[in-house]
Formats: sequence, structure tokens, C-alpha cells
Amino acid sequence: MDQNHPSCSRFGVSHLCPVCHSENLIKSGKTGTGKQRYCCKECGKRFITDYTYQACQTNTNRQIIVLTKEGLGIRSTARVLKISVTTLLKRIVVIAESIQQPPIAMGKTYEVDEMRTYIGKKSMLRWIVYAFERETKTVVSFNVGRRTNKTLKHVIRSLELSNARRIYTDKLKNYRYLISKKHHNTNIHSTNHIERKNLSLRTHLERLNRKTICFTRSLVVLMAIGRIYFWS
Repeated sequence: MDQNHPSCSRFGVSHLCPVCHSENLIKSGKTGTGKQRYCCKECGKRFITDYTYQACQTNTNRQIIVLTKEGLGIRSTARVLKISVTTLLKRIVVIAESIQQPPIAMGKTYEVDEMRTYIGKKSMLRWIVYAFERETKTVVSFNVGRRTNKTLKHVIRSLELSNARRIYTDKLKNYRYLISKKHHNTNIHSTNHIERKNLSLRTHLERLNRKTICFTRSLVVLMAIGRIYFWS
């Protein structure tokens, strides 16, 4: 009997630890509802095999990421996973906090553009500003807010720190004050790639569609979904 778990006893069944997948398990008492609890002797993880609440399943976070990247909305994802909307929103925020912004390669060429959306109601317009790396076709930085220098500067600053070789934008006058003339370019057709990316995003994520009844109720959730969609 394990000294750390005096009430536990060994058993011979085919369960595996959900963390390390070890078979070296022991019984570790029961839950308040009478379900058998197990303990892994390899990693110390305690678990049960039959959860009443689906959100307790070990693969729930991975499924949330997959469904979010597939463009499902909050209520659709909650129905598929059979968990509450409140639980799902909390999980999305927690998952996003654990996702780190990927490192930005030095000396690359980028395109920057803004997409208009709204939060809560159509009178509350917000803009998703993001930088698109031409060679790898990946989003390296993004921000959500009003269409002001403060919102744009968050993205531009990331590109400047990476010594961007060239930054292509549309003719929005704010960029003239944020990007040096040496690296800035606003030639016609210079943002074709990111404009096509905008179309893909609006098609894939219904909350970004121009004419839709689907919308984001919270700026925090919109930022979290952006981190999951772009960087997970």
C-alpha cells in the first residue's frame, strides 16, 4: 500500500492515466456522489472514469480549440460538447491566456490591414488590425479596438522590433505617422494577399461577416478567439 495514499488499494483493470497513460493505478477512495476515484502512481494524477459533467473530460480543451478553429460559434460548440455556454466562455479565455504569441522572424515583408466588426450591437464598431507575413502566410500580430493610432501602434510596433524589410498597407492616413517612409509602401494591389485573407476570415468565422445576426458580446472573448484561431 502506498504510504502517501493509505486508503488506496491496487486493482487490476484496463484503465489508463489520462495524463501519462500509465497502467500503474490504484484506487483512491470515492467522490461525494459515490464514484470510484483512481490515482496514478507515476504522475500522481487523480481522476474518475465516468464524469457527470462533460467539461471535466481531459480532452475538452483540445476539442474547444478544434471547433473554434473550424468556425463554430459559442452556442454551437456548447451544444456539440454538451457543456454550458458559461463554462465554454470561461474555458476559451483560459485557453487563450496559455497561448503565446509566436516569435516574429527578422527582416520579413508584411501586409497590415483592418477588418470592421462590432461588439454587442452594431453601433459599437471595433476593428481587428493584424499583420500578415507574405512568405509564410501567417498572422504574426493582431489587436482589437477602435480605429485609432493606439490600436494600430500595437501591431506596427511588433513589426518594427523585427526589423521588417517592407510593410504594405492601404492608404489610411494613420499609417503615415506610425511607419517610417523607408519601410512603408501603399502602392495599388500591394495588399492583395491580406485582402484575400480578410475574405477567408469573414467566410470562415460567421461573427466577422458583414451582414449577420451573429456577433461577439465581449471584447475579451473576441481577443481570446483571435489568439486561438491565429496561433493555436
